Amino acid sequence: MPMPARAGSEKATMSDERTPLIAVVQTRPHRDRYPHHRLRYICTLFLSISLFTGLIAAVLILNFLPLADDDSDTAAGISRVLPGKLPPGWPYSTGLDYEALVDILTETPDSEKAREYSRYYTSGPHLAGKNLSQAIWTKDKWEEFGVSSLIVDYDVYLNYPKGHRLALLEKKGDDDDKDTAEGEGEGEGKWKIKYEASLEEDVLEEDATSGLKDRVPTFHGYSASGNVTAGYVYVNYGTYRDFEQLQAANVTLEGKIALAKYGGVFRGLKVKRAQELGMLGAIIYTDPGDDGEVTVANGYAAYPDGPARQPSSVQRGSCQFLSFAPGDPTTPGYPSKPGAPRQDTSHAIPSIPSIPISYQDALPLLKALNGHGPKASSINWKDGGLGYKGVEYHIGPSPDHLSVNLVNEQEYVTTPLWNVIGIINGSIPDEVVVLGNHRDAWIAGGAGDPNSGSAAFNEVIRSFGVAVRAGWKPLRTIVFASWDGEEYGLVGSTEWVEEYLPWLSASTVAYLNVDVGTQGPDFKLSAAPLLEKVVIDTVQLIQSPNQTVPGQTVGDVWDKRISTMGSGSDFTAFQDFAGIPSIDMGFGADPRSAVYHYHSNYDSFAWMEKYGDPSFQYHETIAKIWALVAAKLVETPVLQLNATRYAAGLRRYVDSVKAKARAASFPPNDPEDIFAGLDAAVSRFHFAATIHDGTAAALLQQVIDDDIPWWKFWEKLQLYYAIRRVNTKYKFLERQFLYKAGLDGRSWFKHVVFAPGKWTGYAGATFPGIVEAIDEKDEKAAFKWMIIATETVDGASDWLESE
Repeated sequence: MPMPARAGSEKATMSDERTPLIAVVQTRPHRDRYPHHRLRYICTLFLSISLFTGLIAAVLILNFLPLADDDSDTAAGISRVLPGKLPPGWPYSTGLDYEALVDILTETPDSEKAREYSRYYTSGPHLAGKNLSQAIWTKDKWEEFGVSSLIVDYDVYLNYPKGHRLALLEKKGDDDDKDTAEGEGEGEGKWKIKYEASLEEDVLEEDATSGLKDRVPTFHGYSASGNVTAGYVYVNYGTYRDFEQLQAANVTLEGKIALAKYGGVFRGLKVKRAQELGMLGAIIYTDPGDDGEVTVANGYAAYPDGPARQPSSVQRGSCQFLSFAPGDPTTPGYPSKPGAPRQDTSHAIPSIPSIPISYQDALPLLKALNGHGPKASSINWKDGGLGYKGVEYHIGPSPDHLSVNLVNEQEYVTTPLWNVIGIINGSIPDEVVVLGNHRDAWIAGGAGDPNSGSAAFNEVIRSFGVAVRAGWKPLRTIVFASWDGEEYGLVGSTEWVEEYLPWLSASTVAYLNVDVGTQGPDFKLSAAPLLEKVVIDTVQLIQSPNQTVPGQTVGDVWDKRISTMGSGSDFTAFQDFAGIPSIDMGFGADPRSAVYHYHSNYDSFAWMEKYGDPSFQYHETIAKIWALVAAKLVETPVLQLNATRYAAGLRRYVDSVKAKARAASFPPNDPEDIFAGLDAAVSRFHFAATIHDGTAAALLQQVIDDDIPWWKFWEKLQLYYAIRRVNTKYKFLERQFLYKAGLDGRSWFKHVVFAPGKWTGYAGATFPGIVEAIDEKDEKAAFKWMIIATETVDGASDWLESE
């Protein structure tokens, strides 16, 4: 190494101003630091180049190898996930750009195709478990459209009608023995037939479906067999509140038969409450007073001559206790596969007989109560719409000389039903969007419920099939489901969710349901808050068939009302059991619409062509909306979910529960005190949701700006994983609101925020545990559920805030 010159050295010379301050003195000759120095240098250089090249190759492989292996889950048909690979083409799908996909999805659906499918689906009976040929036809159609499909079956517990009877009996003297009823009552006289109900719907020349030889009789799903004779009581809508008012008015219920109107609550809950109060049976009819303006009493002709209700129409339907446990009542919480253990059904279906009847058959029973018991108006019930027919709407009980004989004969069997499942595998198989509609109906028709949805569904799938044939592969996986057994109690969808719960919980982003695609001109939406915005944005893109101003979209003419998720359709297992955000949408009636004959023979192709959707343009429109909502969720790199709307929803729900508590003066002290913790949790969630949505929006903007050069592959990877983290939080956010033990008394329902009302069935309840505790004035339960709700909302905030 260089050394300074030493003073006094023999070689030292006299210094001057040009002499360097430091002189270099050679102490030894140069030698390499290591043996084979040049070889080591060459090897180091080679290895460095190799590592750099390998890194680039690894990135390229991660970018261009398929995300899924060759294996698949053969039952579900969904590709497995191979984590750690960049999806091909990310951040977009492959084969088509988004604008081209939207063009296909908005231009392909065709009203005449929908008419063709509707004609097929409504051409014969398709009760659950009774029409395998229709499932096969549907599967074959989807395969024809280019969508891989399969049939998934379950062995489920169902009933089918064998016979029924409803007779109004009158006690006569011994000297009059004509028309003697088969069963004689006790005492001196005999019971004679005063009126025998037809329990049939009229055959109409103008409606071919009404006269089919194999048309389905009028009956209730999951009703009990029985033969009872007793007096009867008019119970209004048969709601929990109605029965409370009857008890307060000292009306005798035990040992009587309930005569109830449809409406207000799910029909099975009417029967359940009557059963709990010791009543022997239930008769349920549709009162035209609930049809709004369009009634015979208001001068409208009855179907088929006009838009008013056909007097003989009967609403069939399930009497399962839907808000307590949907699905197969013998397998609560697990799928009804062959060999599955079967449970007692008393928790889920009635033990007393029930039948549905028309208002035409109800008239003699209602009129026979005239003058007996208090009037309905005396306990603040509104009279029905049969006053012009001489009905005074007295409650009863019926006088001692009158009784009704109710006979219901059902055959219960364990039988297969068939779901049709179609799959388009995406580049990200662990992010899945499911679309569903049920196929079964109570009658041969079902042009509105469900087959307006089924016809539109086929056009949705045909549209996606056109895109697949054009080379498109979606970013996320799409699953299509045609459910069987919905009408009995959401059976097909519930069993499927119960079977595939682990995969659904790990993968599913959203469930998009259309039950009734159309029965009128008004767009209707029920939605989990996470999905509200994506639907709002979509309906602004689709032209409305009903335009008062040229160019109006569905969003322009929609009233913007969004209902809370309850039950009554196939979204229930997804939303309330699996914690998957869901929507249910379709076009419904407005106040001027023709009366829709729900679950009646007159929900027919003839009715749809004459009154419901003559041009089938609403079928086409709901198909376009459905397809575009799915496309937005499937194709946008950052999931189109919105947590801030969830936070706003939670605030509204808490405020509504507070109002209920104040109205009930429960608890006796200021309700605001016990809500303090939940209020704070909701405020925190709102902050976390706002931050999360802001992060998601910023990442999406980065994708849109697309300013990452191709050679900065590491920045692209960083963006991918940042979006992946955001999407994962969105995907699992709804699951954070599940409570494993479930609601009190109905443990199948796991969601803390949403459930069907315990005594409503269809309508949704928010924070149901707290609400039910208030209704039942159970202070201990109220505090329990307040703590659960607070911890659950805080847990959701923790999830959003986690790294």
